[in-house]
Order: sequence, then C-alpha cells, then structure tokens
Amino acid sequence: MRILGRRRGNVLLESAMLIPVIVLLLVGMGQIAKITYTYYNLRKAIYSVGSYLSAQQGTNFCDPTDANVQQAISFGLTGTTDNTQPTLITGLTPDMITVSPQVVDSVTGAIGPCDCSVTGCDLAAGGKAPGFILVSIPNGYMITPRIPFLPLLAIPLKPQVKVPYGGT
Repeated sequence: MRILGRRRGNVLLESAMLIPVIVLLLVGMGQIAKITYTYYNLRKAIYSVGSYLSAQQGTNFCDPTDANVQQAISFGLTGTTDNTQPTLITGLTPDMITVSPQVVDSVTGAIGPCDCSVTGCDLAAGGKAPGFILVSIPNGYMITPRIPFLPLLAIPLKPQVKVPYGGT
C-alpha cells in the first residue's frame, strides 16, 4: 500500500511541471500561426498592387506619385482605388510599399531594375515597357510575437512579388 501512495504524488508533481511547458508550446504555435497568416495577407496585398499595375496603360513607373501607381497601392491596401475604405491590414501604410519596374537584359537575359534616366520606364514619355513589376515592403512590416514570460523582439516581414507586365 505504501508504494501506491508514493506514485500518486509523482503523477501530481509531473503534471505540475509539464502543464506550463505544454501551455507555452500551444501559445507559441498560435503566435507562429499569427505571423504566417500576417505574412500571407501582406503578400496577397502586394500581389494585388502588382496585378493591378500590370494591366494599366501609360504608367510612369519611375514616379512613385504617378496616379496609376497610387491607385494600385490604394487598391492593394483597401480594395478600392480611391481610399474610401479602411486598410485591410492594420498598420500597413502606402509609404511602406515600393513599386519598381524590372527589365530583362537582352544580352545576358538577367532581370534587373529599369533605368529611370531620360525616359526609362515612363510609358507616357515614350519609354520602354518593363518586363516585370517588383512590389515589395523593403523596410518590413513589424510584428511582435507575444509569448508569456518570454520578451521577444519585433520581426520585420519583408514580402516581395514580381509580376509580369502586360500593359502597353
């Protein structure tokens, strides 16, 4: 009988030691899911910017204040081109998104940035059309995981999307 009494105490002690670890693991998995979901939404938003711009005509890709570029960024953030709706991702602002025209080098076949000197990729001024549009969040969207008793630093999420240009 004495042996059985000692074992019951061991189970209670082991449970008391393992339950906090299991709770921390569950909370950590939830935070990883939150970060993954946020990254997915960021990537979807910048893909919307790129796909909207890829169908526009007469866009000056070298000017970040071009109306088509601003409408595309607004479309990716709010779902509208006129900013009448709130942003879909809290904390994501238009100045965080960068749009860069990309061209294919005819000699090497490498994809690189479009030269914005003279006319470059300014289609309205007679420049050449880019082969691709690179949309990114170069400085990152900061997200801080919250796990009890573990102080963690913010993680910069830096998605980027390269979309083929189809406009003229």
